[in-house]
Amino acid sequence: MPTRYLDPKVDLAFKRVFGEHEHLLRSFLNALLPLPDDGQIESLEYLTPEQVPELPGLFKNSIVDVKCKDARGRTFIVEMQMLWSTSFEQRILFSASQAYVKQLHASQSYASLQPVYALALTSQVFDRATPEYYHHYQIVRQHEPRRVLEGLEFVFIELPKFAPQSRTDKRMQVKWLRFMSEVGETSDNTPDADPSWREDPDIAQALELVEAAAFTEQELEAYHIQIDKARIESTVLEDARAEGKAEGKAEGKAEGKAEIVRTMHASGMGAAQISQFTGLSVQQVAEILAL
Repeated sequence: MPTRYLDPKVDLAFKRVFGEHEHLLRSFLNALLPLPDDGQIESLEYLTPEQVPELPGLFKNSIVDVKCKDARGRTFIVEMQMLWSTSFEQRILFSASQAYVKQLHASQSYASLQPVYALALTSQVFDRATPEYYHHYQIVRQHEPRRVLEGLEFVFIELPKFAPQSRTDKRMQVKWLRFMSEVGETSDNTPDADPSWREDPDIAQALELVEAAAFTEQELEAYHIQIDKARIESTVLEDARAEGKAEGKAEGKAEGKAEIVRTMHASGMGAAQISQFTGLSVQQVAEILAL
Protein backbone atom coordinates (compact mmCIF):
# COMPACT_ATOMS: atom_id res chain seq x y z
CA MET A 1 0.00 0.00 0.00
CA PRO A 2 1.54 3.38 -1.00
CA THR A 3 2.41 5.86 1.72
CA ARG A 4 -0.05 8.74 2.16
CA TYR A 5 1.47 12.18 2.42
CA LEU A 6 -0.25 15.34 3.60
CA ASP A 7 0.02 18.52 1.55
CA PRO A 8 2.87 20.57 3.13
CA LYS A 9 1.19 23.81 2.06
CA VAL A 10 -1.63 23.21 4.55
CA ASP A 11 -1.11 24.92 7.90
CA LEU A 12 -0.90 21.84 10.11
CA ALA A 13 1.57 19.97 7.89
CA PHE A 14 3.70 23.02 7.17
CA LYS A 15 4.06 23.80 10.85
CA ARG A 16 5.01 20.19 11.58
CA VAL A 17 7.94 20.48 9.18
CA PHE A 18 9.08 24.08 9.45
CA GLY A 19 7.56 25.24 12.71
CA GLU A 20 9.11 22.50 14.84
CA HIS A 21 12.43 21.82 13.09
CA GLU A 22 14.66 24.85 12.89
CA HIS A 23 17.32 23.20 10.72
CA LEU A 24 14.73 22.33 8.05
CA LEU A 25 13.41 25.89 7.96
CA ARG A 26 16.96 27.20 7.76
CA SER A 27 17.66 24.89 4.80
CA PHE A 28 14.39 25.94 3.17
CA LEU A 29 15.11 29.66 3.48
CA ASN A 30 18.73 29.44 2.40
CA ALA A 31 17.52 27.63 -0.73
CA LEU A 32 14.73 30.06 -1.62
CA LEU A 33 16.01 33.50 -0.69
CA PRO A 34 18.48 35.42 -2.89
CA LEU A 35 21.23 35.32 -0.28
CA PRO A 36 24.95 35.56 -1.12
CA ASP A 37 27.30 32.76 -0.11
CA ASP A 38 28.61 34.82 2.79
CA GLY A 39 25.11 35.83 3.86
CA GLN A 40 23.49 32.48 4.59
CA ILE A 41 21.13 32.17 7.55
CA GLU A 42 22.82 31.27 10.80
CA SER A 43 19.94 31.53 13.28
CA LEU A 44 16.23 32.17 13.37
CA GLU A 45 13.58 33.09 15.90
CA TYR A 46 9.98 31.96 15.71
CA LEU A 47 7.66 34.87 16.38
CA THR A 48 4.96 34.23 18.96
CA PRO A 49 1.37 35.20 18.09
CA GLU A 50 1.75 38.25 20.32
CA GLN A 51 4.70 39.47 18.22
CA VAL A 52 2.99 39.00 14.86
CA PRO A 53 1.19 42.18 13.73
CA GLU A 54 -2.60 41.81 13.76
CA LEU A 55 -4.24 43.35 10.71
CA PRO A 56 -8.02 43.80 11.11
CA GLY A 57 -10.10 42.59 8.20
CA LEU A 58 -7.37 40.65 6.40
CA PHE A 59 -7.20 36.92 5.82
CA LYS A 60 -5.17 35.08 8.44
CA ASN A 61 -3.75 32.51 6.01
CA SER A 62 -0.13 33.04 6.90
CA ILE A 63 1.17 29.76 8.24
CA VAL A 64 4.35 30.74 10.00
CA ASP A 65 6.08 33.99 10.87
CA VAL A 66 9.78 33.86 11.55
CA LYS A 67 12.46 36.44 12.10
CA CYS A 68 15.83 35.27 10.80
CA LYS A 69 19.39 36.50 11.08
CA ASP A 70 22.05 35.72 8.51
CA ALA A 71 25.83 35.82 8.78
CA ARG A 72 25.75 39.58 8.25
CA GLY A 73 23.17 40.19 10.97
CA ARG A 74 20.34 40.97 8.55
CA THR A 75 16.77 40.09 9.50
CA PHE A 76 13.71 39.16 7.49
CA ILE A 77 10.23 37.70 7.85
CA VAL A 78 8.85 34.52 6.31
CA GLU A 79 5.14 34.27 5.56
CA MET A 80 3.34 31.38 3.89
CA GLN A 81 0.16 32.47 2.09
CA MET A 82 -2.48 29.98 1.01
CA LEU A 83 -4.74 32.43 -0.80
CA TRP A 84 -3.90 35.41 -3.00
CA SER A 85 -6.17 38.37 -2.33
CA THR A 86 -6.17 42.10 -2.95
CA SER A 87 -4.99 42.64 0.61
CA PHE A 88 -2.01 40.31 0.36
CA GLU A 89 0.48 42.83 -0.97
CA GLN A 90 -0.48 45.32 1.72
CA ARG A 91 -0.04 42.73 4.43
CA ILE A 92 3.45 41.79 3.23
CA LEU A 93 4.44 45.44 3.02
CA PHE A 94 3.08 46.08 6.52
CA SER A 95 4.77 43.04 8.08
CA ALA A 96 8.13 43.75 6.50
CA SER A 97 7.96 47.40 7.53
CA GLN A 98 7.11 46.40 11.10
CA ALA A 99 10.09 44.07 11.22
CA TYR A 100 12.30 46.88 9.97
CA VAL A 101 11.02 49.51 12.41
CA LYS A 102 10.98 47.27 15.50
CA GLN A 103 14.73 46.71 15.27
CA LEU A 104 15.38 50.24 16.49
CA HIS A 105 15.43 50.57 20.26
CA ALA A 106 16.00 53.58 22.46
CA SER A 107 19.49 55.13 22.19
CA GLN A 108 20.21 53.22 18.95
CA SER A 109 21.07 54.97 15.72
CA TYR A 110 19.45 54.40 12.34
CA ALA A 111 22.74 52.91 11.18
CA SER A 112 21.99 49.86 13.34
CA LEU A 113 18.97 48.90 11.19
CA GLN A 114 19.42 45.73 9.16
CA PRO A 115 17.67 44.85 5.87
CA VAL A 116 14.43 42.87 5.99
CA TYR A 117 13.40 40.14 3.55
CA ALA A 118 9.80 39.05 3.13
CA LEU A 119 9.24 35.65 1.52
CA ALA A 120 5.78 34.53 0.41
CA LEU A 121 4.79 31.33 -1.34
CA THR A 122 1.37 31.33 -2.97
CA SER A 123 -0.74 28.37 -4.01
CA GLN A 124 -2.47 30.46 -6.68
CA VAL A 125 -1.23 32.35 -9.73
CA PHE A 126 -1.30 36.13 -9.24
CA ASP A 127 0.79 37.36 -12.17
CA ARG A 128 -0.56 35.92 -15.41
CA ALA A 129 1.49 38.29 -17.55
CA THR A 130 4.68 36.26 -17.15
CA PRO A 131 5.55 32.53 -16.96
CA GLU A 132 8.13 33.23 -14.26
CA TYR A 133 7.32 31.79 -10.83
CA TYR A 134 10.06 33.53 -8.83
CA HIS A 135 9.59 37.26 -8.26
CA HIS A 136 12.23 39.30 -6.46
CA TYR A 137 11.35 42.92 -5.66
CA GLN A 138 13.62 45.68 -4.44
CA ILE A 139 13.28 49.43 -4.01
CA VAL A 140 15.22 50.89 -6.93
CA ARG A 141 15.78 54.24 -8.55
CA GLN A 142 13.28 54.54 -11.40
CA HIS A 143 15.70 55.66 -14.11
CA GLU A 144 18.66 53.69 -12.79
CA PRO A 145 17.49 50.26 -11.51
CA ARG A 146 21.00 49.30 -10.46
CA ARG A 147 20.78 51.89 -7.70
CA VAL A 148 19.06 50.00 -4.87
CA LEU A 149 17.64 51.58 -1.72
CA GLU A 150 18.67 49.01 0.87
CA GLY A 151 16.28 48.00 3.61
CA LEU A 152 13.32 46.01 2.27
CA GLU A 153 13.27 43.16 -0.24
CA PHE A 154 10.41 40.86 -1.24
CA VAL A 155 10.35 37.41 -2.79
CA PHE A 156 7.06 35.96 -4.07
CA ILE A 157 6.95 32.40 -5.42
CA GLU A 158 3.97 31.16 -7.44
CA LEU A 159 3.96 27.41 -6.80
CA PRO A 160 1.48 26.51 -9.60
CA LYS A 161 3.96 27.85 -12.17
CA PHE A 162 6.94 25.92 -10.83
CA ALA A 163 8.23 23.13 -13.06
CA PRO A 164 11.78 21.76 -12.65
CA GLN A 165 13.75 21.38 -15.85
CA SER A 166 14.97 17.97 -14.74
CA ARG A 167 13.74 15.49 -12.16
CA THR A 168 17.37 14.83 -11.24
CA ASP A 169 18.22 18.48 -10.68
CA LYS A 170 20.37 18.66 -7.53
CA ARG A 171 19.72 22.27 -6.55
CA MET A 172 18.15 22.60 -3.10
CA GLN A 173 15.77 25.30 -4.32
CA VAL A 174 14.28 22.89 -6.83
CA LYS A 175 14.13 20.10 -4.26
CA TRP A 176 12.24 22.22 -1.74
CA LEU A 177 9.89 23.62 -4.37
CA ARG A 178 9.19 20.10 -5.61
CA PHE A 179 8.40 19.17 -2.02
CA MET A 180 5.99 22.10 -1.68
CA SER A 181 4.40 21.61 -5.12
CA GLU A 182 4.22 17.87 -5.65
CA VAL A 183 3.79 16.20 -2.27
CA GLY A 184 0.24 15.63 -1.11
CA GLU A 185 -2.69 13.26 -1.15
CA THR A 186 -3.83 14.38 -4.61
CA SER A 187 -0.38 14.23 -6.22
CA ASP A 188 0.26 11.74 -9.00
CA ASN A 189 3.97 11.76 -8.23
CA THR A 190 4.52 9.67 -5.11
CA PRO A 191 7.96 9.96 -3.46
CA ASP A 192 7.90 6.20 -2.84
CA ALA A 193 8.33 5.60 -6.59
CA ASP A 194 11.22 8.05 -7.00
CA PRO A 195 14.41 7.34 -4.98
CA SER A 196 15.79 10.83 -5.75
CA TRP A 197 13.35 12.28 -3.22
CA ARG A 198 15.36 10.85 -0.33
CA GLU A 199 18.86 11.65 -1.56
CA ASP A 200 19.03 14.76 0.60
CA PRO A 201 18.61 14.13 4.36
CA ASP A 202 16.57 17.31 4.93
CA ILE A 203 14.04 16.44 2.23
CA ALA A 204 13.91 12.83 3.45
CA GLN A 205 13.11 14.00 6.98
CA ALA A 206 10.50 16.45 5.71
CA LEU A 207 8.78 13.61 3.84
CA GLU A 208 8.66 11.50 6.98
CA LEU A 209 7.13 14.39 8.90
CA VAL A 210 4.21 14.76 6.46
CA GLU A 211 3.35 11.06 6.27
CA ALA A 212 -0.29 10.70 7.22
CA ALA A 213 0.63 7.90 9.62
CA ALA A 214 2.59 10.43 11.72
CA PHE A 215 -0.60 12.34 12.59
CA THR A 216 -3.37 11.46 15.03
CA GLU A 217 -6.99 11.09 13.92
CA GLN A 218 -7.78 14.43 15.53
CA GLU A 219 -4.92 16.10 13.66
CA LEU A 220 -6.03 14.58 10.36
CA GLU A 221 -9.55 15.86 10.96
CA ALA A 222 -8.16 19.36 11.61
CA TYR A 223 -6.07 19.06 8.43
CA HIS A 224 -9.12 18.34 6.28
CA ILE A 225 -11.03 21.18 7.96
CA GLN A 226 -8.22 23.56 7.00
CA ILE A 227 -8.37 22.35 3.39
CA ASP A 228 -12.13 22.83 3.28
CA LYS A 229 -11.83 26.29 4.81
CA ALA A 230 -9.29 27.40 2.20
CA ARG A 231 -11.46 25.97 -0.59
CA ILE A 232 -14.57 27.76 0.70
CA GLU A 233 -12.74 31.07 1.06
CA SER A 234 -11.39 30.79 -2.47
CA THR A 235 -14.81 29.93 -3.90
CA VAL A 236 -16.55 32.75 -2.06
CA LEU A 237 -13.99 35.27 -3.27
CA GLU A 238 -14.21 34.13 -6.88
CA ASP A 239 -18.01 34.20 -6.76
CA ALA A 240 -17.97 37.62 -5.14
CA ARG A 241 -15.63 39.01 -7.78
CA ALA A 242 -17.71 37.56 -10.63
CA GLU A 243 -21.01 38.78 -9.21
CA GLY A 244 -19.48 42.13 -8.33
CA LYS A 245 -18.38 42.65 -11.94
CA ALA A 246 -21.83 41.72 -13.20
CA GLU A 247 -23.43 44.09 -10.74
CA GLY A 248 -21.13 46.87 -11.89
CA LYS A 249 -22.51 46.59 -15.41
CA ALA A 250 -26.11 47.16 -14.33
CA GLU A 251 -26.98 50.17 -12.20
CA GLY A 252 -29.65 49.94 -9.58
CA LYS A 253 -29.02 46.32 -8.61
CA ALA A 254 -28.22 47.16 -5.03
CA GLU A 255 -29.92 44.05 -3.72
CA GLY A 256 -27.55 41.88 -5.73
CA LYS A 257 -24.52 43.48 -4.11
CA ALA A 258 -26.21 43.28 -0.73
CA GLU A 259 -26.58 39.53 -1.24
CA ILE A 260 -22.87 39.29 -2.00
CA VAL A 261 -22.12 41.14 1.23
CA ARG A 262 -24.33 38.79 3.23
CA THR A 263 -22.75 35.72 1.61
CA MET A 264 -19.24 36.89 2.39
CA HIS A 265 -20.24 37.78 5.96
CA ALA A 266 -21.79 34.34 6.44
CA SER A 267 -18.48 32.75 5.41
CA GLY A 268 -16.79 34.51 8.32
CA MET A 269 -15.43 37.66 6.68
CA GLY A 270 -15.42 40.95 8.56
CA ALA A 271 -16.66 44.30 7.28
CA ALA A 272 -13.15 45.47 6.36
CA GLN A 273 -12.51 42.36 4.27
CA ILE A 274 -15.85 42.67 2.50
CA SER A 275 -15.14 46.33 1.79
CA GLN A 276 -11.88 45.45 0.09
CA PHE A 277 -13.47 42.94 -2.26
CA THR A 278 -16.74 44.74 -3.08
CA GLY A 279 -15.60 48.34 -3.33
CA LEU A 280 -18.20 49.40 -0.76
CA SER A 281 -17.17 51.49 2.22
CA VAL A 282 -17.03 49.84 5.63
CA GLN A 283 -20.02 51.95 6.65
CA GLN A 284 -22.04 50.77 3.63
CA VAL A 285 -21.21 47.17 4.47
CA ALA A 286 -22.24 47.68 8.09
CA GLU A 287 -25.55 49.23 6.99
CA ILE A 288 -26.33 46.26 4.74
CA LEU A 289 -25.54 43.77 7.48
CA ALA A 290 -27.73 45.70 9.91
CA LEU A 291 -30.82 45.28 7.72
